[in-house]
Amino acid sequence: MAHVLIMPRQGNTVESCVIQEWKVKEGDTVNAGTSVCVVETDKATFDVPAGADGTILKLLHPGGDDVPVLQPIAVIGTPGEDWSAALETGFREDQRKGTGMQKNTQTVDSPSPNIHAAMPPGDANAASAVSPRARKLAAKEGILPAMPGSGPGGRIIEQDIAAALANRSPMTAAAKAIAVAGLTAPRAGTGLGGRITAADMVFAGMGSASTIQDKGTETHIKGVRKLIAGRMLASLLESAQFTLNAGASAVRLQELRRILKANNDQELSKITINDLILYTVSRVLPSYPYMNAHKIGEVIKTYEGVHLGMAVDTDRGLMVPVIRNAGTLSLRQIAAEAKRLAAACQSGSIMPDELSGSTFSVSNLGSFGVASFTPVLNIPEVAILGICGIKLKPVEDISGECAFAYEPHIGFSLTINHQVVDGAPAARFLKALCQAVADIELTLAPD
Repeated sequence: MAHVLIMPRQGNTVESCVIQEWKVKEGDTVNAGTSVCVVETDKATFDVPAGADGTILKLLHPGGDDVPVLQPIAVIGTPGEDWSAALETGFREDQRKGTGMQKNTQTVDSPSPNIHAAMPPGDANAASAVSPRARKLAAKEGILPAMPGSGPGGRIIEQDIAAALANRSPMTAAAKAIAVAGLTAPRAGTGLGGRITAADMVFAGMGSASTIQDKGTETHIKGVRKLIAGRMLASLLESAQFTLNAGASAVRLQELRRILKANNDQELSKITINDLILYTVSRVLPSYPYMNAHKIGEVIKTYEGVHLGMAVDTDRGLMVPVIRNAGTLSLRQIAAEAKRLAAACQSGSIMPDELSGSTFSVSNLGSFGVASFTPVLNIPEVAILGICGIKLKPVEDISGECAFAYEPHIGFSLTINHQVVDGAPAARFLKALCQAVADIELTLAPD
C-alpha cells in the first residue's frame, strides 16, 4: 500500500510549515531516509525524510506553499499505483486514529455563495426575516448569505447559515469581528489552512491600492516573511498596545562594560551592555509579576519564573529565542546563553521549542542609534522592552562649577497591553528598571 507523507510537526507550537524546496520530482525512486524536501517555519529550517521506500507518485503541494502540520504533502508507492485512492484511504485511516488531518473538499473552480457581514443590530426589518437560531449562528460567525432564506416567506433559518459556512473558508476570530462591523468576506483567505484573516478582510474592503504607473519590482510575501507579517498584524489587532519611553544614567553601565572588556577572562570580556540589561530585567521583573504574564482569551496568567525572549535579527527574518529561567542565572550564564541562542538563530540550527514559552521579551535597536521606538508585543505576552541608544543628556552639575553637565543616558521603550496593564503600574516597573540600570553595580551585588 502506498505511503502518504504528511507535513511533520516541528515542535509543539508549530502550526504550519512552508515547503522551501522539493529535492525530488514525481517518478524518482527514494528510500525511507531520503530527504525529499526542505521545509521552514517562522523558527527554523528542516529536511523531511521520505519515511518509506518506493517511487514518488505525487507531490501534493508546490514549493512555496504554506502547509498545516499533519496534512499530506506527497504519496510514495509502486509505479502505476493509484495515488489518489491511497490518499483517500490514508486520510480515512488518519481520521479514525484522530491525528487531526483535514481534507479540503473545495476546489479552486467551485463557486461559493456571496457572503456578507452580519446584519447590524437595530435593523428591525432585517431581524424579522431571520430566525433566532440563525441570527445567533450568524453573529457567532460574522456572516449572513445574501440570498432569500429557505424558511416560510423567505425567512433565513439556521440551515441556510450552515450551508453558507460549509462553502466558505474558515475565519479567524479577528476576521469575524471585522465582518460583523460591516466588511464583506473574501472568497478565500491567506491564513493557516486557507483561513480568512483580519488582513484579508481589510484588503478586500480596500480593493486595489496600487495606481502608480511606474516600473518596479514585485516580491511576493511568502515563507517566514509571511508568517512574521501575520504574527505582527495579529499582535496589533488582538491587543491594545501602549508605549512608554524613559531613560537611565549610563555612566556606571559604561564603566562596568569597560572593566569587563579589559578582563583576562574571555567570557567576562565578551559581556555586552545588552547582556547587562537582560540580567537587570530578570532581577527587576519578579517584583512586578503583572508584567511577567500572558493574556490568553479572558484569562491573565502570571509566572513565577522569568523566561526572557530576545529579538534576534537574521537573514530569514526576526526570531525570538528564549532564555529559560533567566532569574536564576548569573550574568555570565545569561551572556553565554544569549550568544548561543543568537548564533543558532543566525545559522538556522535553532530548535523550535527554543523559540517559544517566553513570558517577557526584549528588543535591542540601540546599536543602530535609535532614540526611541514602539516595540510590538510578542503575544500572548503583555509587555516588551525596547533598548534604545545611549545619548548625551544635560543634567544638573552637582559640582557647582556650572549650571549643567552632559551625561550619557540609555533609552528604554516599554510597550504594554493596556487591556491587562495600566499606565501607572507599567511606569513603576520602568522607573525601577531605570534605577537598577543606573545603579548596575548594586544590581549585580549578591543578596
